[in-house]
Amino acid sequence: MSVRISVSGASADAVRAAVPGLVSDKVASGIHGQNADLWGPDAQSESAKRLGWTDAVAISRPLVDEITALRDELRQAGVDHIALAGMGGSSLAPEVITQTAGVELTVLDATAPGQVLAALNDRLASTALVVSSKSGSTTETDSQLRVFRRAFSDAGIDPTGRIVVVTDPGSPLDTAAREAGYRVFNADPNVGGRYSALTAFGLVPSGLAGVDVAGLLDDAQSVTEALGSDSDDNPALILAAAISATSPRRDKLALVADGTPIVGFPDWAEQLIAESTGKLGTGILPVVLGTDAPELSENLPDLQVARIVDDAGSDVFRNDGTDDICVSGALGAQFLVWEYAIAVAGRLLQINPFDQPDVESAKTATRGLLDERPEPEPAAFVSDGIEVRGTPHVIGAASDLASAVDALLEELGPDGYLAVQAYVDRLALPQLAGVRDLLAERAKRPVTFGWGPRFLHSTGQYHKGGPATGVFLQILATPAEDLDIPGRPFTFGELVQAQASGDASVLAEHGRPVLTLTLTDPDRDVDALFAALR
Repeated sequence: MSVRISVSGASADAVRAAVPGLVSDKVASGIHGQNADLWGPDAQSESAKRLGWTDAVAISRPLVDEITALRDELRQAGVDHIALAGMGGSSLAPEVITQTAGVELTVLDATAPGQVLAALNDRLASTALVVSSKSGSTTETDSQLRVFRRAFSDAGIDPTGRIVVVTDPGSPLDTAAREAGYRVFNADPNVGGRYSALTAFGLVPSGLAGVDVAGLLDDAQSVTEALGSDSDDNPALILAAAISATSPRRDKLALVADGTPIVGFPDWAEQLIAESTGKLGTGILPVVLGTDAPELSENLPDLQVARIVDDAGSDVFRNDGTDDICVSGALGAQFLVWEYAIAVAGRLLQINPFDQPDVESAKTATRGLLDERPEPEPAAFVSDGIEVRGTPHVIGAASDLASAVDALLEELGPDGYLAVQAYVDRLALPQLAGVRDLLAERAKRPVTFGWGPRFLHSTGQYHKGGPATGVFLQILATPAEDLDIPGRPFTFGELVQAQASGDASVLAEHGRPVLTLTLTDPDRDVDALFAALR
C-alpha cells in the first residue's frame, strides 16, 4: 500500500476504541458505494449529491488526454505560463500538486490589488488563464476573470484562445463560457470543492502547467481498494479515528510537514478538515505548523499532532509526548486517504461533512457592504501609524497598539485559539506570516494564520460554526495602488476591505473577540506591528 500511518499514545487508544465499530458498521464500503445514509437523516439530501469523489479516479481518466492535447496546443501557440483564478479547493489542490512536482503555476486566490496586478503583469503575452469555479458566482474568481479578459483584449490577444474554464455542467459559468467561446472542462457536479483534488478542478490547471496527472491518478488508484475495505487496517479508518475519536477529544490538530517531499499539503488538508468538521458547535481545528513551532513544545492537552513524513516507518517521533500520528505516501494516494478519513470523521463527530452552513454569512455581509458602500468605520485610535478597531471588550481598555494586542490575548480561554487573518498582498508582505510564531510564544495556545480572503473558503467555516473559543486578529493594509473591476461598481481595494469588514461583523455577531489593525503605510508600519506583538 502506498500510504502508511503510524499512531501512538492517545491516537492509538482512539484507533483501538473506534475502528472496530466502523468496520462492523461497514462505513468504508458504504462510502465506497456512495451510501448517503451514513451521516444521519439531516445530512442525507446533501451527502446524496456529494459522494462523487469516491469515483474521481475513474471519472477523471478521460481528462488526461484532453489536458495533454490542450497543453501541447497552447505551447505551440507560444503559451508556456499558466495562471489560475480560483478559491478554496479550486486553488489549494493545484497549488500542492504543482509545487510538489516542481512545476510553475501562478495561483491567484487573492483580491489584494497589488497581488492581482502582479499576476496581470507577469508574462501576459505567453500566459493562459484557468478559471475554476463550480458555479462561477464566486466574487473573487469572477473579478479575476474580468480583469484578465480586459488585459488580454487591451494587449491585442484574443481571450478565447487564452481562457480555459473549469466548472460544473450547466452552471452559469458553463453557459457564459461556452457562449464566449472559451475552452470548457466540466467537472463532476456530485463533488464538493474541498473534495475535488482528483477531479478536473485539480487536474486541468496542474496538467496544463506540466504535471504528469496520469501518475497522480495512478497513485490514488493504488489505495482505492483498501479504502473501500471494511478492515481494521484500512488507513482511512485509522486516520479518522486517530484525529476525531480521542477521549477526551483533542479538538485541535497540528499539521506538520516533516521531511515529506510533498510541498504545502497541510494547507490543502486545513480546508478539508476545517470546512468539513467545524459546525454545530463542534469540529477539529487544523493548525498548520512548522517543525519548530512553539505549540509543539507546550504539551497542550487539546492539541493532537499529525506529521506528514517521507516514511511513516522511520524514526520521526520527537519523544516530546505530542507526536501521535505520522502519515506518509504519494500525493495522489494521500488526497484520497484524507478525503475518506474526514468523511468518516464526520460520522464519528455526528455532523454532515459535506455542507458549509456558515460560509455564506460572510459572503452575505460582504455583498451588503459592496451594495451599500457605507463610510468606513472610524478607527478607535491610531498608534504608530496603524489604525486600530475592534469589538468593545477588546478595544475598550486599550490606548495603544501593544495594549490592544494584550487585551485580545486576555480574551483567550484555556481551551481557546487565536486566528490571525492577513488581508494583504502576500507577495509584498510575506514577512507577516512571522507574526504567527511570535503570538504563539506569547499565547501558549494554538495559533492559526490565514491569508485573506483565501481562508474564508477554508477555516472560515470553523471560526463561525465550530466551538466558540477563538479570538481573532485581522491585519489589513492600505494598498499603494488600486485596480478597478470591469463591469463592477467597486475596486479590488474596496472588495478586500468589504471582505474583511464583513467577516469581522459576522464574527462579532457570533460573540467572537476581534481586533483589526490597518497598516496605512505597510513598508513603514510592519516594524511597529512586530514590535507591538513582541
